[in-house]
Amino acid sequence: MSRERIEGAAQKVVGAAKQTVGKAVGNKRLQVEGIADKAVGSAKEVVGKAKDALHKVAR
Repeated sequence: MSRERIEGAAQKVVGAAKQTVGKAVGNKRLQVEGIADKAVGSAKEVVGKAKDALHKVAR
């Protein structure tokens, strides 16, 4: 598993937590940060999956 894939998954978890806390306390800024973190995490995961696929093909 590539590092990007792991970092992406972790960032998605952090983003989900921020979004949930933001909703609970009524903080729109924290909600938006959470949504953004989840999106960036998803993108990192996609890059990581692509790298993993390339490494498999190269072997």
